[in-house]
Amino acid sequence: GVCSSQSPPPLTDRSIGACCGVKYSSNANANVCLYFVFAADIISTVEFNHTGELLATGDKGGRVVIFQQEIENKNPPQFRSEYNVYSTFQSHEPEFDYLKSLEIEEKINKIRWLPQKNAAQFLLSTNDKTIKLWKISERDKRPEGYNLKEEDGRYKDPNTITSLRVPVLIPMDLMVEASPRRVFANAHTYHINSISVNSDNETYLSADDLRINLWHLEITDRSFNIVDIKPANMEELTEVITAAEFHPHQCNTFVYSSSKGTIRLCDMRASALCDKHSKLFEEPEDPSNRSFFSEIISSISDVKFSHNGRYMMTRDYLSVKIWDLNMENRPVETYQVHEYLRSKLCSLYENDCIFDKFECCWNGNDSVVMTGSYNNFFRMFDRGHRRDVTLEASRENSKPMQVLKPRKVCAGGKRKKDEISVDSLDFNKKILHTAWHPQDNIIAVATTNNLYIFQDKVI
Repeated sequence: GVCSSQSPPPLTDRSIGACCGVKYSSNANANVCLYFVFAADIISTVEFNHTGELLATGDKGGRVVIFQQEIENKNPPQFRSEYNVYSTFQSHEPEFDYLKSLEIEEKINKIRWLPQKNAAQFLLSTNDKTIKLWKISERDKRPEGYNLKEEDGRYKDPNTITSLRVPVLIPMDLMVEASPRRVFANAHTYHINSISVNSDNETYLSADDLRINLWHLEITDRSFNIVDIKPANMEELTEVITAAEFHPHQCNTFVYSSSKGTIRLCDMRASALCDKHSKLFEEPEDPSNRSFFSEIISSISDVKFSHNGRYMMTRDYLSVKIWDLNMENRPVETYQVHEYLRSKLCSLYENDCIFDKFECCWNGNDSVVMTGSYNNFFRMFDRGHRRDVTLEASRENSKPMQVLKPRKVCAGGKRKKDEISVDSLDFNKKILHTAWHPQDNIIAVATTNNLYIFQDKVI
């Protein structure tokens, strides 16, 4: 299924630190990766919980695998950490919609953790149609000394009971249990692409191509439709919703992005149905870059608020943009992820890669952003120093104890040593899903059926 890092602690990479202000090293296990990949094993989402202690992955087979951080020494600078498998469970099964004669695949589209309130952890997972709330709990004791039944579970003859015993809890091997607490179904006509937990920790939204619904975590039989862009005549459809997210601090505010490259910010205080946005973020298109593919590559595949709530980041096919919520007419920062692919758009259209949906993420203090690319490359952009770096997550370059080296792509002309030609990039190897630890410089990168975990400088 999912590959994880199970190896000795990594080494330092000073050259990466010079580029991006943070230093990363590989911590991946190469011997668990298979040359033949089953479709069910392909990782479809990656998400840290709010403390970073747990890391959840979902795959196309409907499984959720949770990794737990094991800290060897909490005293810096010797801090080293590994993630080991904590729990694995089947979240969704394949279904069939008999009314529409459609198969509903079990693939996990998104996972979102709820803030921890007690000893148990809770997460939301969704496939195309159904959202489930899962409780992840530990059990290391079992009751013993029943009055009405034997230890093996058989009930006693009441006539043989002559005294009462007080049951006791005795230690047992740690067992992690995943149990479904709520199932939120039958609310989406189209495929769910986003779920986002509100800062009130009581409600969450789910978005599909044309609608956004608001749910209460305790109520499963109804939801409230807050955005509906479906036209009366479907032939007039010009755009679809691609992603949606709640503001991290303002429970009344959320944004959603569209296939036309626009982002709409809505305030639920203004109207029950948020069809009229409060703000519209859109950058005018450069006429010199206009082409047949302009509308396709401008479609936004991911939108993420910064942790401080001041900015939001969007990812389109070629770039990452940072928007100030107070300025709608253009982004305050634009980072080119793989501009060298602009000349390859025709072939990328023919092999459908142009429709790939890349995600993006912020580091813990919003100073660095990260997103994926092709050839198992991923990109980091240091916002303060305006520097960037390209790194690779692969079996060949991520052996235990081996440092990551920055990679460079030659866009044209004479290729320098250690540069990679655009023509030799493997478009079947792509990093769509990435996640950043909320407090530490630890990142998780998914490549097909492998999960790589990279860690900051260790002295």
